[in-house]
Amino acid sequence: MKKCIFLCVLGISAYTANAQTLIEGNRIWDNWSVGVRGGALTPLTHSAYFKNARPTFGIEINKQMTPVFALGFQGSAAVNFTSSPTAIDATDIGVQGKFNLMNLLGGYSGVPRLFEIEALAGMGWLHYYASRPVIRQNTWATRFGLNLNFNLAQSKAWTVSLRPAVVYDMEGDFREIEKARTSSNHFNVNHGAFELTAGLAYHFKTSSGDHHLSRIKGYDQAEVDGLNASVNALREKLNGSEEDKGILAEENKALRQAVDSLRNGPLPEPKVLEGEKTRILESVITFGQGKTSVDASQWPNVERVASYLKHHAGAKVSIKGYASPEGSIEVNERIARQRAEAVKKMLVSKYRIDESRITAEGQGVGNMFAEPDWNRVSICTLSE
Repeated sequence: MKKCIFLCVLGISAYTANAQTLIEGNRIWDNWSVGVRGGALTPLTHSAYFKNARPTFGIEINKQMTPVFALGFQGSAAVNFTSSPTAIDATDIGVQGKFNLMNLLGGYSGVPRLFEIEALAGMGWLHYYASRPVIRQNTWATRFGLNLNFNLAQSKAWTVSLRPAVVYDMEGDFREIEKARTSSNHFNVNHGAFELTAGLAYHFKTSSGDHHLSRIKGYDQAEVDGLNASVNALREKLNGSEEDKGILAEENKALRQAVDSLRNGPLPEPKVLEGEKTRILESVITFGQGKTSVDASQWPNVERVASYLKHHAGAKVSIKGYASPEGSIEVNERIARQRAEAVKKMLVSKYRIDESRITAEGQGVGNMFAEPDWNRVSICTLSE
């Protein structure tokens, strides 16, 4: 009983911790799955391991509450190999909790892994159909095991699993009538069984359009801080030249609107330009002076490109890196090239975009903007 209480507390803790995760597609009717299982069940002690094994089969209905915790209902039956007139030896109906160890320890990226390991614990009503008086007709059982899951297809809508588990009848030893009548609830290997089953489950589509939990694309605090810094810098310039105050005021207003947009809603969609034969999307990633790594404040701009590529299979991206005029020509050419390569590397390693869909090249010193510092960028141009 103490073990059951501990597992319940563990499940509630996992649920509470992951409730803070920014995810979407988690409404009450989202993330349901249904599955079937089949395998064999054999006593743990006092019998031949394979000789006394009997087939078992069942169904499951599960609800994924968080990337770590799932709650489900299961019903199973064991086929009778004895001389009893009933075809079914026993049935087990109950609830079970599943804990995704891969997401618990390694985090959840927004898409299920190909292979995952789940810890399973459950309890339910156990009914025996055999007519022998020694056996209690109604009792309760617990189940502890592991799910070795393989998530299939690009949408991860199907899961094939292998489950080794131990099932305990919690009320008594059936080899002595007196024990069967007087025993208390406890875990005892003498009235436990080893269960090995394989299963196939289908995950229904969620309100977000996926077959699994997805991350919300909320605003990035680092980007908000960067925009606030730009606002403060423009305020200082406004105290200088009277001639430029009108222009700087407009830029200050635009930056304030961008900050408010990030605070009060999701990231704005990138602008799409309609061409005669193609759809072209551009995203700009800025860099600090002399820097060639993508700052955290610029991650949302890279993610916009990755999101577009994931949802448009025929799209490709061309990344061109630029540098500001400080320094020698050789240094600027190298920095420009490294900035383009940094964005490409992030698309490939972080977002799993096929490298064949990406071209990256340096363009040396940029002249797109009148302000020299603003030319320290990588410009991503997508075409479909």
